Amino acid sequence: MAERALRDVFGEELRDLGRENDKIVVLDADLSSTTRSALFGEEFPDRFFNVGIAEANMVSIAAGLSTCGFIPYVTTFGFLLALRSIDQIRSQICYPKLNVKLIGANAGLSGYGDGATHQTTTDLAIMGAMPNMHILVPSDSITLRWSLREAAAVDGPVYIRVPRVPAPTCHEERQTFNLGKCITHRIGADVTIVATGLMTGVSLKAAERLSGMGISASVLEMLTIKPFDREAIISQALITGAFVTVEEHSRYGGLFSLVSETTAENCHVPVLPVSIEDRFGETGEYAQLLETCGLTVDHIIQQTCRAIEQK
Repeated sequence: MAERALRDVFGEELRDLGRENDKIVVLDADLSSTTRSALFGEEFPDRFFNVGIAEANMVSIAAGLSTCGFIPYVTTFGFLLALRSIDQIRSQICYPKLNVKLIGANAGLSGYGDGATHQTTTDLAIMGAMPNMHILVPSDSITLRWSLREAAAVDGPVYIRVPRVPAPTCHEERQTFNLGKCITHRIGADVTIVATGLMTGVSLKAAERLSGMGISASVLEMLTIKPFDREAIISQALITGAFVTVEEHSRYGGLFSLVSETTAENCHVPVLPVSIEDRFGETGEYAQLLETCGLTVDHIIQQTCRAIEQK
């Protein structure tokens, strides 16, 4: 099956959800052709609201709609939600625990052509600090579809990362997932690689190469960043005794922080990050940015070998 851009999968699934549930409404901030929410708007113009370049107002409107029994899906670039709209998200959605779904498009470095200002690399830290927030980070089209549907079933705020680029399929079509529980892709004895989002596919490739080097690696996928599956981390610490975390996010406040906090409290084992260091991104092709920011198979292998040495 050819890889498809996840933003296209998002637009189609959102439209399908609209067909099934007439309480779903969609709001966009003049980016609907890019986010692909336009597919929903074409079929349900009376339930689609383009508010213009007014992201904070869009969040406030969504809060109001949710109090009237609607399920708003708010779509715009992830950095605009996590930075420009965070006051409204904090005070008007998370504090009253309103039923609003926030869709962070062009997540991670996938908005590569728009440069550092438009790349979303701190959203997990910011959204994760918001009480009552759920955070889902899909890795492929299958988990993206599931995340959008699961969000509708959650009574409260949800943030979903949606990259614009294609992604290799990591799951079976009929695979089941559970909110707050990790997905185990491989079981190994030497080290545990914990990945989230598009870095799951990269981590699986790294695990294959490590196997050829005689290194047995577990691979866990954290589809849900909040609530976080701490029990899985504690269990893996007893099995492998070392972790490498892999995320398309700053090393501060994301997956590396969550795994490190868990091990610091429960089991003292080495945890090494494959993440974006204390830097901004830059304009360039997506694969080039992953290389520049240290998010490749080779980087994962290097950190894995270091983690094993530190056991």
